[in-house]
Amino acid sequence: MAEFKEIVEKSKKALDELEEKVEDISEDLAEDAKELWADIKKKFSGVSEKLKEGAKDENDELKANLDVIEARQKLHEIKESAEEFTKKVASKAEEELDIAALRAHLAKMEAEDIWEEKKKELSYEFQESKHKVEKMAKEAAQEIEEYFTSLIKNFTHEDKKA
Repeated sequence: MAEFKEIVEKSKKALDELEEKVEDISEDLAEDAKELWADIKKKFSGVSEKLKEGAKDENDELKANLDVIEARQKLHEIKESAEEFTKKVASKAEEELDIAALRAHLAKMEAEDIWEEKKKELSYEFQESKHKVEKMAKEAAQEIEEYFTSLIKNFTHEDKKA
């Protein structure tokens, strides 16, 4: 009987976990999925009650067994609905993953387009800057040359005077 009770407790715990998980995601479900979940949840509560009764009836093994058998029967009655619900939820999750992947791909493409545009702009600005820097460097070199030339002329004038 202890093994039986342990199995019944594990079944009840699994059902509780399932309900908790679905409740966590139920806000994100479409309206038809929410309605289906509400219906399934009512029927799951009947299964849960029979499992609780089966676990309580330690002294009456026959009643405990009958309660668990009745719980199984109730579960079979909603099995198709539960599977349909699971498919809808999984489909929605898959659809959301597909949408997220598509958004990521589009963002990547947009970033690549922006980079191509920026690359052209930066290349143009670099070329402009390069020309400006080269011009400034030439002007600086000419200025230096003119200064030294003028100094040289001053020396040659000084030499001629002397």
